[in-house]
Amino acid sequence: MKRTYQPKKLKTLRKRGFLSRMSSNGGQNILKRRRAKGRHNLTVSDVYRKIGKKPRNKIR
Repeated sequence: MKRTYQPKKLKTLRKRGFLSRMSSNGGQNILKRRRAKGRHNLTVSDVYRKIGKKPRNKIR
């Protein structure tokens, strides 16, 4: 039986990456709160940048 969670890096980045957060007021508020809390990684795209790995597909 196939499991329900099939992770996709590209889909995650498009939905929860830095640019998508900055494109809306709600997303900007999320980043503001995470900066105020002192988070090391603000978004998922920060994690991939620090590891040095890029997703296989190009981000549009």
